[in-house]
Amino acid sequence: MPGPLHLRPTAELAERALLPGDPGRALLLAQALLQEPRMFNHHRGLWGYTGTASDGGALTVQSTGMGGPSAAIVLEELADLGLRRAIRVGSCGALDERLALAELVVAERALADDGASRALAAADTLAADPELTVALREAAAPSVSGLVASTDLFYDPRPRTAERWRKAGAAAVEMEAAALFAVGHRRGVAVACVLVVSDLLFAQPGRPGRGRRRISDKGLAGASEGAARHAARALAVPAIAG
Repeated sequence: MPGPLHLRPTAELAERALLPGDPGRALLLAQALLQEPRMFNHHRGLWGYTGTASDGGALTVQSTGMGGPSAAIVLEELADLGLRRAIRVGSCGALDERLALAELVVAERALADDGASRALAAADTLAADPELTVALREAAAPSVSGLVASTDLFYDPRPRTAERWRKAGAAAVEMEAAALFAVGHRRGVAVACVLVVSDLLFAQPGRPGRGRRRISDKGLAGASEGAARHAARALAVPAIAG
C-alpha cells in the first residue's frame, strides 16, 4: 500500500493526537505538553510532533493547516497511519454574546456550512464522538458546549450569514470541525473539538456597529495551551471497547 502523499512521517504516530490548525501552535504545544518530542512531519509546512504525554503514553500533536480541505487531508492520512482518537484544538469567533475572549467552547456538533464536509455527504449537522466529547467536557469544565458553525470563509462578505448561524443555535464559528467530524465518521476515528474564543463577532458596549474584537497573540497562546492540556487529559481517559 503506498504511503501518505502529504505527510512524510519521520517518527512514530501515536494512536491519539491533538490537532491544532496552526503549525507554529503545534510546535508550542509539543514543547509544553510532550517529553522529548520528535518531529513527526514537516512536509508542506504541516508540522507535527510525537512524544510522551504526562500520563506516560505516546501523544502526537499534528497541525492540520487552515480550513476544511486541508484538515480533511491530514486526518485521512493520519487514519491510514493508524490514528484512533483525536481532538481538534483550535480557535473560534463568538456568535453568542455571553461568550468572552479566551473562553473555551466544546463543539458537540458542527453546522456543515463548508464545502469539504458537504462534499463528504454530510447532513446539515455533524456530531463529535460522544464518548470523547464527554471526557473533554469533564476535563475542560467549566466551558460552554453545543453547536458551532463551520465555514470556508474567515473574511465573510455575506451580510446575514452570522445571523443565520445564530438562529440555527450556533454559539461560535470556525473552519475545520465539520470536515474533521465527517472524515472521522467515515474512517472510524473518534474526533472531538475544543475551541478558544479568539474573536467576538458582535457589537461591543460603547462600540456601535458590527465591530470585531480580537484576542492578543499572548492571550491566544496561553488559552490554547490550557485547552490543549484539557484535551490531553480527555485523551488519557481509556476508550470503551466496542
